[in-house]
Amino acid sequence: MKRQLSFSQHGMWIAARMGAATAYHMPVVIALDGDVDHGALAKACHAVVERHPLLGCALSDEDGDPVLVPAPRLPALEEAGTVAEAVTRPFDLHTGPLVRFVLVGGTTLVVVAHHLVFDGASKDLLVADLATYYEGGIPAELEHADHAAAQRERVAELLPQAADFWAGRWHEPAATAVPGGSLRSRGAADADVLEMPLPLPRLDGLTSFEVLVAAVHVLLASYGNAEVVTALDLATRTEAEAPHIGAYVNELPLFSRPSAQQPFADFAAGLRAELRETYRYREVPLARAVPGLRPHAALAPVSISYRRLPDTRSPLGDVQWLAFNHSVRGALQLQIAHGPSGAVASLRYDPLELPAAGRLVDDLTRLLTAVGRDPRQRLADLVDFTAPVAEPEEPADEAPAAVPADEAPAAGDPLVAQVREIWEQVLGMESIGLHDDIFDLGGHSLTITQIIARMQQQLGVEIGLDDFFDNSTVAGVVAVIRR
Repeated sequence: MKRQLSFSQHGMWIAARMGAATAYHMPVVIALDGDVDHGALAKACHAVVERHPLLGCALSDEDGDPVLVPAPRLPALEEAGTVAEAVTRPFDLHTGPLVRFVLVGGTTLVVVAHHLVFDGASKDLLVADLATYYEGGIPAELEHADHAAAQRERVAELLPQAADFWAGRWHEPAATAVPGGSLRSRGAADADVLEMPLPLPRLDGLTSFEVLVAAVHVLLASYGNAEVVTALDLATRTEAEAPHIGAYVNELPLFSRPSAQQPFADFAAGLRAELRETYRYREVPLARAVPGLRPHAALAPVSISYRRLPDTRSPLGDVQWLAFNHSVRGALQLQIAHGPSGAVASLRYDPLELPAAGRLVDDLTRLLTAVGRDPRQRLADLVDFTAPVAEPEEPADEAPAAVPADEAPAAGDPLVAQVREIWEQVLGMESIGLHDDIFDLGGHSLTITQIIARMQQQLGVEIGLDDFFDNSTVAGVVAVIRR
C-alpha cells in the first residue's frame, strides 16, 4: 500500500537528500535482562514491524513526490560488533526498511529507526510492544488509518492563519553567541555529546518544558544575544495517533528578548503565553507558512526537545532512551528525557562551533538550581548580563549566489517554453510569466521537488534545490541550466 508523506516527513526527506548523515537516526539501546532467548527476540522484532508497518517501508519517488511503499525485504534480527556500528550504518531510503534490530554482544539490543517513520514517543511504544511480544503476549489491536492524509487536511485548513501568525514573527536567525564561539550552523554535522542529570524545578503555572525553555533563553541572553531564538521539537499526535509509531513531530522556532530586570517567573510566563499561541499551529511546518523558506536540517542553530519517560522500568531491561546517533542538526541540540527519577540531558554539539560545551552545561545547571530556590529573582541576579551584545551574523551555510540579471534568457528561448509548461503542470496554472516568482504563485518545497524531478525526466537536466531557491522564476531556472 502506498502512503503519502506528511508535510513534516517531506521536510525530513528534503533534508536527508541534502546530506544529513546520521542526524535522522533514532536509536534505542536496551541492556537485556537474564538469559536472552534469541528466537523469541527475533519473533518479537518481526511482530513489531507487522504491527507498525511504517517501519517496514521504503521511499519511492513519483514525479518528485515521495511516497512510502512496502520495502522489498522486512528487517530481521542482525548482529554487530559495537553499538556505534549498529547506530551509524546508513539507511538506503529507497530500498528500506527504515528500521533495524541489531544484537550486540548477545545481550544488548540496538533498535535504530529513521526519523521519517519514528519520533521520541515511538521509542516508548516500540519498547512496550517488544516486551509484550517477547513475553508471549499480544498488544491491544490497532486501528490503522492514513494519518498523513488526515494531517494534510488539518494543515490545509490552518495554513492561512498560520501564514499570518508567522508573517509577524519569523525572520532568519542570526548567529548565537556562546562562551568561546558562535553558533551558526543549521545543517547536519558530526557531533560530540555530553550527558548529565539536569535539575528541573517545578514552578506554579509552568510545565517542566516551559521552565527549561525559559532557562535556556535566559542563559543565551546572558551571553550577549539581544534576541534569542531556539528551534523546538513539538509533538503533533492526536488521540487517534497516540498508539501508532510514526513521525508525529514538527520543529518550530521561538523568539524572545529577555530583559535583565525581569523576574524569571514573569519572563517564563510571557514565554509560556507565546508558546501557547504557537501551539495553535503546531502541525503546520514553517516551510508551508513562510514563502521561500530555504530547507535546513534545523530552523535555528540551537534546538530543544523534551519528553516524559514511562513511569516503570521496561521488563526487557535497562533502556538508554537518549542513545547517541553521533550527529547534530544545527550547532547544538539539547535533548531532555524526564522520568520518575528526574531529568537527564543529552547535549549534542558541533565541537567546531561550541568549544566550551562544559561551560554551557555548568551555567545551565546553576541557573536552574537558582530558579528552583527563588523564581522571583531578577534575571540579572540569576546570571551575569555584563557580556557585550553580540553583533548579528549571517548563518555560515550561505546559499549560492543568484544568476545575474544580464544572464536571463530571452522569451523566445525554446527551453523557456519547456520549463514553463512543467511549472504550469505542477502548479495547475496557466500563463505563468517569465519572471513570476514561484513563491508568489503559491509554490513551496514540495512543488519545487516535483518540478525538479519532471525537468530531469522530461528534459534530462538537473538543478539543485539551493539554485532553485536563489533563482525562483522560469527565467532564473533556465539561466541556471544554461550556465
